[in-house]
Amino acid sequence: MATFGFIGTGNMGGALARAARKHLPGEEILLANRTAAKAEALAAELGCIVSDNRTAAAQSKYLFLGVKPQMMAEMLSDIAPVLSGRQDPFFLVSMAAGLSISRIRELAGGDYPVIRIMPNTPAAIGAGMVFYAADAHVPAEDLAFFLESLSGAGRFEALPEHLMDAGSAVAGCGPAFVDLFIEALADGGVACGLPRASAQVFAAQMVLGSAQLVLESGQHPGVLKDAVCSPGGSTIQGVRALEQAGFRSAVMEAVIAACEKSADLGK
Repeated sequence: MATFGFIGTGNMGGALARAARKHLPGEEILLANRTAAKAEALAAELGCIVSDNRTAAAQSKYLFLGVKPQMMAEMLSDIAPVLSGRQDPFFLVSMAAGLSISRIRELAGGDYPVIRIMPNTPAAIGAGMVFYAADAHVPAEDLAFFLESLSGAGRFEALPEHLMDAGSAVAGCGPAFVDLFIEALADGGVACGLPRASAQVFAAQMVLGSAQLVLESGQHPGVLKDAVCSPGGSTIQGVRALEQAGFRSAVMEAVIAACEKSADLGK
């Protein structure tokens, strides 16, 4: 029997498998993917075992359902007979946007214990923001083991399931918004004469440091912003330009649009 089984080894599945491998022996991790070559490559990298969906479903204590929301019904229908035949305890782990714990159970065809997580792409380098919710059928000690085994992915925070879409819109979709911001900052630097490579490093490191300052200082971002804006200085003029362009409103609308789309995926 394996501890973790991954159905789907794409960006998120692969990132979480790498995190799990930091705590678990390779022989305790099964990797399955629709394109077998992708699972084989990851297994070779991590020293894990290549599998298929049904074998992973039959032999994993924690079974990660790492497929897109629109593919979940077909995948779970295929492994449902395997799950229904199991006599040992196991947990389904869903990372699909918009699909509730109750919906996962419905698609899987049984009253199985489910842990729902919403990771983001920085989990690939151990800097992820991962939300989780577990139903009452998941014992506290099994949840604690699960979280410890994946701690290499980054920061984990419990979040009520009804707020999962909102959390995902901020932290799950947010990396794309931040990447756009970093690209735009670098473009501005290039327009001002900086070499492209230097501008990108300057922008990315600035965002990293600013985020760390928010987390470690505990201060409100507005207070930290004010500390940079000297009277009559260049920074406040840049802030004024952003406000004229509707910067904060645009970011808010992006989060709301992403949240609404996640909710639609579960319908």
